[in-house]
Amino acid sequence: MKETANEGLAREVRRYESGAQTGWGPRVWMGMFRGLWRSRELVWRLFMRDFTARYRQTVLGVGWALIMPLVAVGTFAFLNKSGVVTMGPIGIPYLAYAIVGLTAWQVFAGGLTACCDAIINGYNMVVTANFPKETLVIASLGQTLVEFLVRLALTAVVFAYYGILPPAAALLFPFAILPLAFLTLGVGLMLSLLNALLRDVANVVTLLTTFLLFVTPVLYPAPASGALAVFTRYNPLAALIAGARDLVVSGRIEQPAQFAWASVLSAVVFLASWRVFKLAEPRMAERVGAR
Repeated sequence: MKETANEGLAREVRRYESGAQTGWGPRVWMGMFRGLWRSRELVWRLFMRDFTARYRQTVLGVGWALIMPLVAVGTFAFLNKSGVVTMGPIGIPYLAYAIVGLTAWQVFAGGLTACCDAIINGYNMVVTANFPKETLVIASLGQTLVEFLVRLALTAVVFAYYGILPPAAALLFPFAILPLAFLTLGVGLMLSLLNALLRDVANVVTLLTTFLLFVTPVLYPAPASGALAVFTRYNPLAALIAGARDLVVSGRIEQPAQFAWASVLSAVVFLASWRVFKLAEPRMAERVGAR
């Protein structure tokens, strides 16, 4: 049966109500989630566009995702073997221990860098098309998640090389990364806005993530005392990375309370950042185009 012109037209009508795009009430959040769900195909297309463009003319392709972990782990392994840095008891060979932590860490570090550049890289779309701009940031994070899977395969190879059989709880490792991904996306949404106004933000992010790598127990166990131990206690990155790594190393999260509060904080940061991002969205094209 053919639908009438009026019926086809009615399907395309959207009703906008006063106050539906402002504030922080339930109606606003429902609209945001509905809009994001309707944009799922756009997120996928943006992801595929960025993925093919990134690796089209490279020799190693996604193999570049392995270079940074190997260099960082190799450096710390050398320092550990030479006695410059003492790791203490970690339960498994250091290379395996470090590669698990770095696999989790790169979700944050790599994702933050990618999200920070999302609005700038999508400049032409931002100034010419009306669409949910957060799709650019989410698609950028997707590239990091692909690299996470590549590093996960490397982790499996390292464990096989040492003959280590991870506990069954290690299967939950990808799920334990989700709070870290939400934290990354939340911070990335805000940084993408700031980077659209001040291009120096991208350079600051690179310096900050490099600094945080050394003061967060990614490549070494959490210290028991001292100033670094105090910083670690209140560092949500430390709790999220250590919790995910614990599942692979010992089969359980050693500090469940810290992991829980860090996960809740990640959700709060993501939701608050997303809302602020949406409030700034109407003037985004104007701000980006002015730079």
